Amino acid sequence: MSSIEISSDDKGPSAAPERRSLAALRAELDAIDDALLAGLQRRAAIVAEVAALKNGGIPLRPGREAAILRRLLGRNTGNPLPCQALVRVWREILAGSLAQQGHFTVVVSEAKSGADNAIALLAREHFGALTPIRTHRSPSQAIGEVAAGHASAAVLPLPVEEDASGTPWWTALLHQEAAPLSRAEGPGERTRINIVARLPFWAARPEGAPRANAFALAAITPDESGADRTLFGLEFPAETSRARLASQIAAAGLSAGTILLRREGEQKTAQALVDLAGFIAEDDPRLAAIEGLLRPAVRLGAYAEPFEDDQP
Repeated sequence: MSSIEISSDDKGPSAAPERRSLAALRAELDAIDDALLAGLQRRAAIVAEVAALKNGGIPLRPGREAAILRRLLGRNTGNPLPCQALVRVWREILAGSLAQQGHFTVVVSEAKSGADNAIALLAREHFGALTPIRTHRSPSQAIGEVAAGHASAAVLPLPVEEDASGTPWWTALLHQEAAPLSRAEGPGERTRINIVARLPFWAARPEGAPRANAFALAAITPDESGADRTLFGLEFPAETSRARLASQIAAAGLSAGTILLRREGEQKTAQALVDLAGFIAEDDPRLAAIEGLLRPAVRLGAYAEPFEDDQP
């Protein structure tokens, strides 16, 4: 009877995989950390090159940041790395890039008095742990700091129709002058203050995270992310109903989400903040097709749609 030899490589399906030692695993983690550091250093060198090409100005590009995060989140499907951790890490990396390109300061306006500081916490979460942040109670003060060039961006609570102040902060963007030349996007350019981002970008909120929603404003032109919404200010006769206005917008070929109305006393003119689907230019011919407007629609900004995936 012949014997059958079993090689040491043929251990059968029930054999347990060989475990690496704790020391070997830690050595591999150290090597990965070194590679991550080298990658971040290379990234910082490229950011310096980009800053030199842009020749000054506010380095904030919320649309590009959102596109970066969406791309990375799309590549992280089924990975042990939690998506929330990925967003948190890259938000700090992006904040570091902003700081590297010049002094970057954020001002916030809290909607309510109290100790929760939800808007400030939201700004901290978005703009990084080391970004200087100042707080004002008045949205007009925060906007004024950006207009004067004393702050790079302002974070304000999402507008609501019933505003206790009587004058919603977004109306200040309807008839504004351009930002000071020193804070504009490039030599010889003047840029209005625009809404440029909606916070938080990561819509799934972990326990303990601030539950507020806010807009970020800056004296830059909004940049496209690939999945955006655009905000316009409209002026129309005060007797126009919300339903009528929505119908006129739809008839022009535009898709409106939230419509906030502002009517004041016996004034014959009303105003609306309209959230439209897509990244829409101020000269889009569909805007001119909206019937009944008393003046051309004014683009107040645009923002990347928040990432809705609830993967932990």
